[in-house]
Amino acid sequence: MVKRVHFYPDHDFPGEGVYSVFCPGCKCDHPFRVGKSRNLPNWSFNGDMEKPTFSPSMLVNKDRPGGRCHSYVENGEIRFLSDCFHDLKGMTVELPEMDDDGDPVLNLQKGEG
Repeated sequence: MVKRVHFYPDHDFPGEGVYSVFCPGCKCDHPFRVGKSRNLPNWSFNGDMEKPTFSPSMLVNKDRPGGRCHSYVENGEIRFLSDCFHDLKGMTVELPEMDDDGDPVLNLQKGEG
């Protein structure tokens, strides 16, 4: 099974925790907290580790235009909105696969990296 999300459980609240996806625009993880037991922002999750959907959108660094990332994760893809700072703004791309440790599986072309 292809996995595009990594789960970090909240040991104080079984069944709740943080689901992380790797953002290819920012080149880092974006965490989605799922669960209502803590007084923190929460997202809904469709439960599909291969084709995840989180709602609402994720807005990272909202007050820093030079580092802002605003996106929707829908059906295993990440849709970048026009207010993102990086080159993927306005595009929709497939989420990278994640390994069992939560690291992205990046398929670099020969000569990259």
